[in-house]
Amino acid sequence: MSGDRLLAFYGDDFTGSTDAMEALASAGLRTVLFLEPPDRDALAGRFADVRCVGVAGTSRAMTPAEMDAELAPVLQRLWDLGAPLLHYKVCSTFDSSPTIGNIGHVVDMARRSLNDGRTVSVLAGAPPLRRFTVFGNHFAAAGDEIFRLDRHPTMAHHPSTPMDESDLRTHLGRQTQARVNLMSLLDLEGDDARVDERFAHRMQDRPGMLLYDVLDDARLRQAGRLIWTEALRTRHFAVGSSGIGYALTAHWRETGTIGAGRAVFPSIAPVDRLLVISGSASPMTAQQIAWAAAHGFDTLRAPTEDLVQPARADAALDTLFGQALAALDRGRSVVVYSASGPDDPGIRATRDRLARGAGTAKILGAAMGRLARDLLARTGLRRVVIAGGDTSSYATQELGLYALEMLSELTPGAPLCRGHSTDSRLDGLEIALKGGQMGRADYFGRARGDAT
Repeated sequence: MSGDRLLAFYGDDFTGSTDAMEALASAGLRTVLFLEPPDRDALAGRFADVRCVGVAGTSRAMTPAEMDAELAPVLQRLWDLGAPLLHYKVCSTFDSSPTIGNIGHVVDMARRSLNDGRTVSVLAGAPPLRRFTVFGNHFAAAGDEIFRLDRHPTMAHHPSTPMDESDLRTHLGRQTQARVNLMSLLDLEGDDARVDERFAHRMQDRPGMLLYDVLDDARLRQAGRLIWTEALRTRHFAVGSSGIGYALTAHWRETGTIGAGRAVFPSIAPVDRLLVISGSASPMTAQQIAWAAAHGFDTLRAPTEDLVQPARADAALDTLFGQALAALDRGRSVVVYSASGPDDPGIRATRDRLARGAGTAKILGAAMGRLARDLLARTGLRRVVIAGGDTSSYATQELGLYALEMLSELTPGAPLCRGHSTDSRLDGLEIALKGGQMGRADYFGRARGDAT
């Protein structure tokens, strides 16, 4: 692998993967996000100048057994590319549990098979996304307010992995026996020599993980310096949010590894019609759907309780396709959504079907992806937004793309991307993948290119 390549990363869902790509691309580093691990021939051809290589995955929704079968080989292929650092990118709200999206299990896997049992760096804070870690406790924004994670209006009530613990050491301790030490805000203060002394002290007993507090840009840079020093000393495995990318690029700028300026992206050109597919139940996405309904979008509720039942799915999808196509043919932008907020009654109805074995979230996400693919093919639309972590992961896999690159800034953590495809009809498709809590109320309007 080229010595110019700085890191490889795996995103545990597709929205988080584009978030990680944005942190690197915004610093002027050409970054390509693949949907499957690339081979060396691809990286030696049209992507030869790529400095950061990512793979978008779905491990956030996997059990530990599924991780062993599906994730472990992908991590090994990324490790084999030879970059100094491999970043396992998780959501900036760290939502996970012992049974679903187990972060600790990934750490154990990496220490066993990749990095010879060495300490894994863990960093969750990302100030550009308004995510902060203070003395091990994690905080995240919701609208204009900052909440401790276990009191966050979305994450404390997440349908799959509700966060009932804000101390990430305790949270990770439920998922692994590996010991977690902390580089606190106080440890990260002062000049580099004093920080290095404290770092050496925290590493004396060779912890399984070292968690970094992050409150501001200065501490973020210090964390990036320490992580990169470890990566240069001996190849390194790190777990965390896109804050890792922001931390590294801050350090790389300071040391001249990369240029001092930020990348300049073109402004988002307006389109006459936008297709939005939403599988998010977050309150923020509900606000965005309501905003869209008041600003020129047709909003269509997907009959999710039918889509997850094999006997009814095809007919339900055909009906939904016809409704969306008719609206698009009238010149309307369209939002197809599965729920409007966490209290939407359709969530319980769909869960009841799932509980009886009628299907899985993967089936629903894939169905929404097929809907998007067929609408894009019929209408020739060149821009689509997919909202919701799991929905983005499974739906995007249905679109016939093999890689994404950042095209324009839209909102921190959810940029507009350009798709690569072997199908000329889809090559160059503009796509934004939005986590449920990302963006403000007018996000879909911004994605359409509305004047702001």
